[in-house]
Amino acid sequence: MTRRQITHLVCVAAVVVSGLGAAAPADSRTAPKALRIHRVQPGESIQKAVDAARPGDTVVLSPGTYRESVRITVSNLTLRGSVAGPAVLVPGPAAADNACATAGNGICVIGTKDSPVKRITLRSLTIRGFAKNGLWATWTDQLKVQNVTAEQNGQWGLAQERSVRGVFSRNVARDNGDAGLFVANTIDREDGAQDSKGTVVSNNRLTGNRIGVTVRRLRNLTVERNEATGNCAAVFVVGDEGTPRAGAMTVRRNHIHANNKLCPKTPRLPFLQGSGIVLTGTEKTLVTKNRVEDNVGDSPLSGGIVLFKSFVGASNENNEIRDNVVLRNGAADLADHDPGRNNTFRDNTCGVSAPAGLC
Repeated sequence: MTRRQITHLVCVAAVVVSGLGAAAPADSRTAPKALRIHRVQPGESIQKAVDAARPGDTVVLSPGTYRESVRITVSNLTLRGSVAGPAVLVPGPAAADNACATAGNGICVIGTKDSPVKRITLRSLTIRGFAKNGLWATWTDQLKVQNVTAEQNGQWGLAQERSVRGVFSRNVARDNGDAGLFVANTIDREDGAQDSKGTVVSNNRLTGNRIGVTVRRLRNLTVERNEATGNCAAVFVVGDEGTPRAGAMTVRRNHIHANNKLCPKTPRLPFLQGSGIVLTGTEKTLVTKNRVEDNVGDSPLSGGIVLFKSFVGASNENNEIRDNVVLRNGAADLADHDPGRNNTFRDNTCGVSAPAGLC
């Protein structure tokens, strides 16, 4: 190596060292706080880990059974199971200060009107056997529920109200007392429909519930690519005479088959059996490219795709039913039992309609 080459290397090294030395203080001043992972073992408290978490942290549950309810009120938090095996939440002793548990819920995500809880992710969990709801969420923004199994809960499997931009995907909801998956404007009063700002219910499997998916008094929402079978009814889109009206949503590419379980009547609805997709009191909803087969029953709401006035007498208006495959449903594949205006049926593959001529 020549003297000139040695001199060049020394100069380069000096510049690099100098640059590193100068950069260190700036990096230390601007580096974000490290996000933390809180690991919980069966027998330990999930709630304590959640309470200790900062925004951005993740709580990871090791495989096993956890006998408790969990309340989440901090934003930017992930609660998930481990890749090593299932984490299962079941009812346990209800502490007096745990309102989620005393209400009979498994996981509660609770915000307020002025301060909604934002960007909560629940993933890879099983929520089983709670007296009321597996998941109950209110006043949330961008709640994500993915790969969660909600089963054998007394009312709803996965439920949210007063919330926007939610994503419910790749979940299993089975054998719950009412809806497997329930999204609504509010449950404590009759009110006009709320803009859900693009909530998505997709790629879920819904079996053995009273109703697979209930969408109540909402607008701007998509229900797509779900499978519903073995329920009393598969999909209910529910509105009323409130202002704004429910609707302005899309129900597409769902596979809905053999929802023939029998459920008794309620104060709002007649007995249910054999209902595929039911629109009641809604407007401007597009129902398209669904496959609806073998849903058979004798209820007034039985049939493949059914339009029915709401329990308060509000009619459906300006809904579009097109490009669906609707076969072997009883009493009809397409059933319009509603005097509402401007509801259109076109380009559907079906055999029997009521009234005749809709196929």
